[in-house]
Amino acid sequence: MNGCEDLAQGIAEASGFAVDPSEFRDFEDGEHKGRPLISVRNEDVVVLSYLHGDGALSVNDRLCRLLFFLAACRENGAARITVLVPYLIYTRKDRQTKPWDPVTSKYLASLFEAVGTDRIVTIAVHNLSAFQNAFRCPTLHIDTAELFASAILPASPGGQLAVVSPDAGGVKRAQLLREALVAQSGGNVTFGFMEKRRSAGVVSGDLFAGDVAGRDVWIIDDMIVSGGTMLRAAQACRELNARSVNLAAAHALFDASASNRFRSGPVDRIVVSDTVPIPQVIAEPMGKKLEVVSCLPALAAAIARLRG
Repeated sequence: MNGCEDLAQGIAEASGFAVDPSEFRDFEDGEHKGRPLISVRNEDVVVLSYLHGDGALSVNDRLCRLLFFLAACRENGAARITVLVPYLIYTRKDRQTKPWDPVTSKYLASLFEAVGTDRIVTIAVHNLSAFQNAFRCPTLHIDTAELFASAILPASPGGQLAVVSPDAGGVKRAQLLREALVAQSGGNVTFGFMEKRRSAGVVSGDLFAGDVAGRDVWIIDDMIVSGGTMLRAAQACRELNARSVNLAAAHALFDASASNRFRSGPVDRIVVSDTVPIPQVIAEPMGKKLEVVSCLPALAAAIARLRG
């Protein structure tokens, strides 16, 4: 549902089952309804949905449609409901950093549980510990380290690599990518990270730790929106004489100006996955600098593990 029919078909074919029909209708006043077009009574139901916002639907539109559809499946007797959401929204705000802050990741979990969700499967959440602690139902988190390592190594045969986190919060993610690169190549991969502080939307911090001189640097994050955080780290690596500076992120949530910013910036290559569709108006100006790797095999493998 929510525009991911091609991805659903690919996962179903790889997993050996069919995509069952469903119906979604919009009403004149902005309300909508969704329902399965087959009986789900006593069935193990898997629902795949995008949740990102775009020009057609906001994140709230997509979330509401998904929640109502899941509730309809539960209302009509589904034995178990597994939700596949390649990009899980509202997980960036996972703790209170200022007085009276919301903790939206916890509220999101409550919504899914309220409509009868039995399991959540997602890719590269912002904070894994917070994600796992927010949900009471079982969760399955798919890491992208192996996926990106397989994309990075062919472009750097025998090269000296470095993995960098653009902030302290992403250190564990960067360490996992470094470990995957070492395991696949057996080479020497160094590590670094950039200082970052954010307040009222303003990012600051200039300290950099790590050895990147003469190396092909890969800066890893869970998502790219404006790209400001990753570009700060990229510029620091350039100034420290990196041989090349490249980016990797699971969720390509590029804003309208991202293509211009990256096309003329200090970045040689950007590798992202297709957890959200990338509009052509953003992808085309980046040309060969942008590479998209498919998350389909990882999702299909997750379904196989759950069914096995």
